[in-house]
Amino acid sequence: MALFDKANCQAASLAINILGWLLTMVCMGQANWRVWYIESSPEPPWGLAYVGMWKVCTYQPNSLQTRPIACHRYTYTDTYLPMDIRISQNFLLAASLLGLLGKWLMVMGLRRVYTGQLQKDTTYNLFLISRILSIVAGSFIFIAVLSNYHAVKNEEGIHFPPSFHIPFSPERQEIGSTVYLAVLAACLMLLSGLFTISFQLPRNSQMYPQVSQV
Repeated sequence: MALFDKANCQAASLAINILGWLLTMVCMGQANWRVWYIESSPEPPWGLAYVGMWKVCTYQPNSLQTRPIACHRYTYTDTYLPMDIRISQNFLLAASLLGLLGKWLMVMGLRRVYTGQLQKDTTYNLFLISRILSIVAGSFIFIAVLSNYHAVKNEEGIHFPPSFHIPFSPERQEIGSTVYLAVLAACLMLLSGLFTISFQLPRNSQMYPQVSQV
């Protein structure tokens, strides 16, 4: 029973891992990593600019247009992107892929436990690798968060194309709400990895599913 209790703990770890991975994907698609306050620009738009990892959006609260928010997506060929955004893009992409792979390995390990098809080295290694991938993914997300924080703290600007009508740097900028969501995602990924550490197979771990007598 102790083995299955530990397996249930790993199932809870899998649920936490999935939630962290989903939050990571949500953060990647959001623009609210940095909030730029554009108040004295010589030409519109005046208002706010939300700078994300894959897009920038401008918001004009007093605009007469039907859509006060205009967004521009980045591509890997855009040379105007600063190094911190490029690094964060790669780390977030790596975190999402590692998190996906870690979940698959954890599912394979849990399948072996619940079906009784245990091989000590193979099953333990599945959980071990999944743990490592979760911890690395969480660390990558934290690196992206710290890089974004450093850029905001130093009030770094971005040379957006003239068609975006966004100045090089705003009057002031601050961290967006997506950063806090990214921190939560990183914590969940790390917590999932720490949960997996507790899994240990007993010495006599070769188990077979019981066959009911007819």
